[in-house]
Order: sequence, then C-alpha cells, then structure tokens
Amino acid sequence: MDTLKPQAPIQLKYLGLNQYEPVWRAMQDFTNNREATTVDELWMVEHPPVFTQGQAGKAEHVLNPGQIPIIQVDRGGQVTYHGPGQIVIYPLIDLKRHKIGIKALVTGIEEALILTMKDYGVNAQRKEKAPGVYVDNKKIASLGLRVRKGCTFHGLAFNIRMDLEPFLRINPCGFAGLEVTQLSELNNLIEFTKVQELLIKYFCTTLGFIPKT
Repeated sequence: MDTLKPQAPIQLKYLGLNQYEPVWRAMQDFTNNREATTVDELWMVEHPPVFTQGQAGKAEHVLNPGQIPIIQVDRGGQVTYHGPGQIVIYPLIDLKRHKIGIKALVTGIEEALILTMKDYGVNAQRKEKAPGVYVDNKKIASLGLRVRKGCTFHGLAFNIRMDLEPFLRINPCGFAGLEVTQLSELNNLIEFTKVQELLIKYFCTTLGFIPKT
C-alpha cells in the first residue's frame, strides 16, 4: 500500500515485560475513557508465557496447554501464544479521526511487518482470509484487533527470538498443523530492540503517524 502523509501524532509507550491481563485491562480502560482529543498511543510490550483465546476461539484448538495460563479475551480471532522474545504492539487508534478503516489498518500493519523483514533479507507475505504475515507458509506474525466506539485496541505479535514450543500445544489461529517461525531463525544477526524500532518506524510511515516519546 502507499504510505500516508504524516498527519497525526501517536504517543509511544514502552511497557517492558508485563503480565498480559493488566495490560489488556489498561487497554480497555484507555479506550473506554478516551475523548475526541485524546492522542492515539502505540504500546510496546513483551508478555510472560500465556495463551489468549479470541472471541471466535474454540476450545478444541487448545491441545495441551500444560502450566501455561489461558485467558479468554475480547479481540478477534482464535487462540495464539505470547512469550518473552516476541514483539507485541497494541495500536490504540481513533479510526474515524485518522480517516482510515479497520481493513486499511490491518493492511498497514501487515505492510509494516513485511517492510521490516525485507530490511533483514526476509521475504514475507500476506495470505488471503488469514490475517497475519507468513514466510514460506509458516506464520511469523499474528494480528488480532478489537474496535470499540470507532477506536482500536489489541494488535500484533511478531516472533523474534523466543521459545516456539508452546505453539505446538495449540492450533495457531485455529489452523491445525500451521507451522510457526521467527525472525532469528531466518537472520541470526538481529537485535530485538532494533527490530522493534524499525517496525515502529514503518508502522508510522505506512499509516501516517508522527511518533512522540
């Protein structure tokens, strides 16, 4: 997609390693309490091991969770896994004010991921009717969003350098046998924070935001 001319500020928030549920509740509170003038925010976080089950999630897609907790949440999509070494970004955006639709946001997020990986020599692609980004038919990044009052929360998870074993305990995103990969397996010369910085840059340029710290 064509990049949009920067037109709106977006506040960057770095939350470090943080439990899933408090961050989810904070996203809900931010969205419920925001006003017409509230500046959009982009939250960057890593989560301790957790499975999250989207609104359309089916119990049979959780095969063997073991000691990893399962949290039923209010985003779209099916079950996924979050763990340390995964970039998780939550865009808290007023779509109407920014003059984009949810489809354009999803496309923009996917494009930012694809451009980031291209800079590391990795050829990533979209798939029809399967939101997220893939490399050689293996999923490397997942998307799950929620829109409330015209504003988004939840977001994307990008596998960087993590333990992928827990993905074997689920049908990722509801697809049995879907293989999962990560950036460090495709290019070992990566640094987590630099990948995150690059992804934020492409997110903002692709979707027309001016990052603020």
